[in-house]
Amino acid sequence: MYDDGYFFDGGAGYLDYTSESSLLIAHGERYGNLLQKFTRPGTVFDVGSAAGFILKGLLKTGWKGKGIEPNARMAAYARRILHLDVKTGVFEQFETDQKFDLVTMFQVIAHFYDVRKALKITVDLLDKDGLLLVETWDRDSFPARLLGSNWHHYCPPSVVNWFSIKGLNTLMKQFGFEEIARGRPSKWINGAHAKSLLRYKLASIKGRNFLYRVLSLLPDKIRIPYPSLDLFWALYRKQN
Repeated sequence: MYDDGYFFDGGAGYLDYTSESSLLIAHGERYGNLLQKFTRPGTVFDVGSAAGFILKGLLKTGWKGKGIEPNARMAAYARRILHLDVKTGVFEQFETDQKFDLVTMFQVIAHFYDVRKALKITVDLLDKDGLLLVETWDRDSFPARLLGSNWHHYCPPSVVNWFSIKGLNTLMKQFGFEEIARGRPSKWINGAHAKSLLRYKLASIKGRNFLYRVLSLLPDKIRIPYPSLDLFWALYRKQN
């Protein structure tokens, strides 16, 4: 599913994932600064690292660690360009004896083909009182309820799990995680990414050619705020 086309061919994925490097690194830095309210920087394992940009941002705030990414081209980019320790592989098949203070999943939990197995691995990865930071889409958000089946995050087979805050907390409790904080992230995408997503979603709408012409006026490199109501982050502590 997450071949090179997901990161470079547009549609429900990305038109060019690497073009948003600075925005994603800044996103990681924001989370690194946020985490200082709850813990000191330690070791982190980033799940679904892609090209490593968010992990790079976390490391800039004092964390040390590594990640895993199923797309070989993206993982190689993280190693070659950003000099990060990102393994090529699928998290549901990951094995290690190493322990970490923090596991991060930024817009990843919605993509797991076996979410329960992924969380079991997460429990084993974390040290005593370790933290799990999740950012995902909120299926109980106002946009989701307003748009119903037309909500843009209902896009299988890329996205296969949808959570409300209450639903995610219920699942996490089954694996011994207690929520200690949550919020709405500040996230940005560039104009090229926004246009690609909108073209994909407008493909079946009447008058789409006119809308495409309007979209073409949007500069590719402009920073656009992502709808924050669609997203939430939650920080969990492993109970021992």
